[in-house]
Amino acid sequence: MSTMRNDRSRQDFRKSRGKSGKRGVHMTVKEEIEQLKREKNAVILAHYYVPDEVQEIADYIGDSYYLSKMAVGLEQQTIVFCGVSFMGESAKILNPDKTVLMPEPCADCAMAHMADAETIRRMRERYDDLSVVCYINSTADLKRHSDVCVTSANAVDIVRALPSRNIFFIPDRNLARFVAEQVPEKNFIFNEGYCPVHEQISLAEAEKAKAEHPEAEVLTHPECPDALCRMSDYVGSTSGIIKYAGMSSAEEFIVCTENGVRCELEKRYPQKRFYFTQTEPVCRDMKLITLEKVLHVLKTGENEMNIGSKVRGEAKRPLERMLELAGTKQTAGTGRE
Repeated sequence: MSTMRNDRSRQDFRKSRGKSGKRGVHMTVKEEIEQLKREKNAVILAHYYVPDEVQEIADYIGDSYYLSKMAVGLEQQTIVFCGVSFMGESAKILNPDKTVLMPEPCADCAMAHMADAETIRRMRERYDDLSVVCYINSTADLKRHSDVCVTSANAVDIVRALPSRNIFFIPDRNLARFVAEQVPEKNFIFNEGYCPVHEQISLAEAEKAKAEHPEAEVLTHPECPDALCRMSDYVGSTSGIIKYAGMSSAEEFIVCTENGVRCELEKRYPQKRFYFTQTEPVCRDMKLITLEKVLHVLKTGENEMNIGSKVRGEAKRPLERMLELAGTKQTAGTGRE
């Protein structure tokens, strides 16, 4: 089980403050963050779904796979992870000797909890030749009962590489269906988890947007329901959507994923136009992360991610296997160092 530690001594965390203990009263929040990063030997990682202003101050921005790779081997001792709890857990599992700070400890992913160890145990008893494939959008406790982790960017390649024929894919049913279609030689057993944000993207609203912008290509995340994926021109991870938009000759796109990706899309391709459904998909938990909260954890060292050694050791194995199996594949992300 992971915990957020809020009782760390302020004096202990601030001892690296040095000569700059007094800050100019006219410093902006962004300037304070930059100064504290240098003083605390810290790096900021951010997911594409956090608010635009948080993406702007991050050293590395990407999807779950890119950020999990970047977390390994960073020279900074402190990682400020602007994302939901499972992302901070993964960073801590892969970097047990580093400090991982979560600007908003209540930012969680509902889907990360939509499976359980008892169901995994029953599946292992029922199927001899079984691999439990765990979407990285899951708790550390679920990861520890799995054989390998995947992200939406690498799931197809990793599942195809597994020797097992039977695949129990947790927790997301929609991503599992998408992967199963790409790897028909495997026998998939489906779990009933889902992402509430992607599940609720309206097919009718997507069709309405397409009618309003008939030349636009529809780009969809595989966590979306099957009917929405089937009407799309491209289905792929957040990083895949960004890459496809750049490679496509189309000038307009209807984007069916969380609206935080708009920031990166418009920054990379200012000459192109991006539309979302009328009810824009918003992850409320990701939007809880603010510049002020980033500044707060840098100042105080609060909200440190901690995971017990037993859980950490068991959950590390499927994460490392993911990095090993997907090591030669590249996904999109942005480094700003």
